[in-house]
Amino acid sequence: MKILITGATGFVGTRLSEKLLNEGHELHILSRNTSHLPPVFNHPNVKAFSWQDTSTPPPVESISGINGVINLMGENIAAKRWSDEQKKKLHSSRVESTIQLTSVINQNRSTPLDFFISSSAVGIYPVNTNEALTEDSKLANNFLASLCKDWEAAAHTLKNCKRTVIVRTAVVLEAHGGALAKMLPPFKLGLGGPIGTGDHVMSWIHLDDLVDLYVKAAADDRYSGIYNGSTSHPVDNFHFTKALGDALHRPTLIPVPAAALKIAFGEMSSVILDSQAVVSKRLPEAGFTFQYPTIEAAFAKMFDKK
Repeated sequence: MKILITGATGFVGTRLSEKLLNEGHELHILSRNTSHLPPVFNHPNVKAFSWQDTSTPPPVESISGINGVINLMGENIAAKRWSDEQKKKLHSSRVESTIQLTSVINQNRSTPLDFFISSSAVGIYPVNTNEALTEDSKLANNFLASLCKDWEAAAHTLKNCKRTVIVRTAVVLEAHGGALAKMLPPFKLGLGGPIGTGDHVMSWIHLDDLVDLYVKAAADDRYSGIYNGSTSHPVDNFHFTKALGDALHRPTLIPVPAAALKIAFGEMSSVILDSQAVVSKRLPEAGFTFQYPTIEAAFAKMFDKK
């Protein structure tokens, strides 16, 4: 297939692009800086198109001949404190950019796309509840939930498409990037520990499983609608911390006060401190199998634990 990917140079996008290229697909990528792309994109099956201002439409040429789109674009949600300016960036990098992309497709495609796969997040669901949250659960009304609702609504402005897939992604784990890479330095020094009481639950997915999900959703026309990109085994912070320490052969005895994170990160600390057990009801129904369903299996893969 020929697939357009936004956010291709990010943490998830780079690994996904590598897998798609290895499977023989052609990629169109949209990037702010096409002259400094990661090595994986130095490939005969890659065409890069400059899209520096995502408040304006991307080049029409980028959608020429494509079978579908995987839309991963978005400012890092945990990159910095959520000032009013940062919230606008988080919104515009997801919502306005998606609307610009769908508008170009709607106006310039004579035949419908086979698929449009767009990322969202489990932040759309309520936090600090005791229930397991599935694709059928009610939605929340906080900042993250509103952001995700607008993001998903933007994806649905695409009319010229056979099927739209929304992946509500949990925390993506891999040692070389994302949230885990930021946690590793103190843990490797034996200075890691549970946050607060350690009883808040984190929903998560290994990067390889998320990439497999995107690939399957692109290739299999049975995938349509909303899926939670989260394993069936959410884990509380105490369990997560102990499993990470065991995998690294380091103690995890130094607790991190929750109050300190609230002071340091403000409202954004909710990403770290809120409890949320999200699972997918629809992925098993679609026949999707996780390579790394448990946190122990995920850490074993990352750190070669025998």
